[in-house]
Amino acid sequence: MLRGNVVLKMQGRITKIVSNTFSVNVNNDVYDCKARGKFRNEKITPMVGDLVAIEDKDLLITDIFPRKNELKRPFISNVDKALIITSVADPKLSLDLLDKQLCTIIFNKVTPIIILSKLDLLNSKEKKEIKKIAKYYSSIGIKVLKNTDKKKIREQIAKNVVVLTGQSGAGKSTLLNKLEKTLDLKTSPISKALGRGVHTTRHVELFEIAKGLIADTPGFSALDLSEITKEELKRLFIEFKHYNCQYDNCSHIKEKNCGVKKALEENKILKSRYDNYIKFGSEK
Repeated sequence: MLRGNVVLKMQGRITKIVSNTFSVNVNNDVYDCKARGKFRNEKITPMVGDLVAIEDKDLLITDIFPRKNELKRPFISNVDKALIITSVADPKLSLDLLDKQLCTIIFNKVTPIIILSKLDLLNSKEKKEIKKIAKYYSSIGIKVLKNTDKKKIREQIAKNVVVLTGQSGAGKSTLLNKLEKTLDLKTSPISKALGRGVHTTRHVELFEIAKGLIADTPGFSALDLSEITKEELKRLFIEFKHYNCQYDNCSHIKEKNCGVKKALEENKILKSRYDNYIKFGSEK
């Protein structure tokens, strides 16, 4: 925008990145922008979710404001909540992946919400087991919803920047289409040869739903926890803090009088959670 010889800047949020083109939403108007070369020189990579300043005349991103957080996979910043779309069948439930996602999300100071999908594919016995697992995660302070709880999910999205994440084929794009029919995002069936979903989302993009912003993201089946130290890992298994150990620096593995191991023996801690804690720690 020009007034005389003065270039005025506008502030907005990056909602989509395709190649080197950045879509910036400024008061519901979307501008396709390029980024100044200085970001490359400063080794700064603009991300979906970034709050930025742009020049209207040349449609250039001139400033990227400080981020409150950022995720690597999916590649997005300034996230308030993460909806972890968790398939219980086809592809089968992976508590290993779920706990990795929770660790990554909590580590980045994002509020996790587990969304269970494909419950209709389970028999009655399997549903009872999933109910027990869901009850445990709820008991440690993580909200658990079903993908059919559309009203409750929309309430979680309202006035927030939200990311969907989960296995390929878990139903992320399908859920978005149910929440907002005008999106008409591409979905794909499970690959019978691979036993997992086929990627249908090729880039990260923020969509407006329920007065909030939500990102459909490329699916993935592996996460890197290399940035998280063993000490931080203990904190990310949030239920461990409720149990007292003899030693302040207890690793909850071989020490005597460990409150966490005692709680495990008393079935107060889900065994898969403890097993994953040991597994993730051994990989460091």
